[in-house]
Amino acid sequence: MPETKTMTQPMISINGLQKTYGSGFEALKNVDLTIEKGEILALLGPNGAGKTTLISTICGISVPTGGSIAVGGHDIITESGKTRRLIGLVPQEITLEPFETVLATVRFSRGLFGLGPNPALLEDILKRLSLWDKKDTKTKELSGGMKRRVLIAKALAHEPQVLFLDEPTAGVDVELRKDMWGVVRDLKEAGVTVILTTHYIEEAEAIADRVAIISSGRILLVDEKSQLIERMGKRSLTIDFDRSLDALPDSLAGYGLTQSQDGTSATYTYDTRAERTGIGALLRDVNAAGLSVRDIHTAQSSLEEIFVSLVEEDANAQSRAGKGEAA
Repeated sequence: MPETKTMTQPMISINGLQKTYGSGFEALKNVDLTIEKGEILALLGPNGAGKTTLISTICGISVPTGGSIAVGGHDIITESGKTRRLIGLVPQEITLEPFETVLATVRFSRGLFGLGPNPALLEDILKRLSLWDKKDTKTKELSGGMKRRVLIAKALAHEPQVLFLDEPTAGVDVELRKDMWGVVRDLKEAGVTVILTTHYIEEAEAIADRVAIISSGRILLVDEKSQLIERMGKRSLTIDFDRSLDALPDSLAGYGLTQSQDGTSATYTYDTRAERTGIGALLRDVNAAGLSVRDIHTAQSSLEEIFVSLVEEDANAQSRAGKGEAA
């Protein structure tokens, strides 16, 4: 008998999603995206790219004008009650009842979903977010970073299977930020699917399983973080000389080297996917030019550099398309 493969259902399935406002502005343009159960997806994009609109639409806050979204196999329009129960959302804006205590705020959020009291669960959530000692403190007395933690606690109170974090660490100090990512890792271990938007790209690089890059309402690319860097990243080779050079020899002009400000090193950038990197020829020409090399080291492009490059390419493509239409 042939083996049968068990097909697992994605936690979130988005097909041809569109969102056009009354003014005619297209915030989302035929977005296709699949997110698996228990993965951490980082959604990166410049301001106005459509990150928040996409999250709001999945959560049922904003109504799509085209396409479909399913969460846990349930359609967000026809089965909105089921999908909302599955989702926890931490918005950018801090909106809390100022005169309620931390514990009462989180307890109330759980009750909104028709769930009974679970003091042990709420205590665990508050302790993981370093909020337990603040449980009887009114939210108006908390710092901005602690208020943001309360938002996360509220979103976790009804035990969602999907957690959206929309710029969760904006304005949060480094220590609080590290604690939050510790909580995110724990949630992943428990099988919770986490989707986050962030301007701190180094965080996405450190914690995400996959990265989706969005620009002008379109998904430019979705890939596993490591594969994205390997497939699209460039490496740089830096050559340290034993002395400062006023200028590089003309014989090295064809390599596009970038000389350091103090003249003691030069950097060569090459594509890891190319059949030939040109490194061998470069080193031979450096030697032929009579330059003494003190050290050589390489580095790989960061996710941020790849992100900036993709967005710039998309902006240039959009600009060219616009000029073509105008003509």
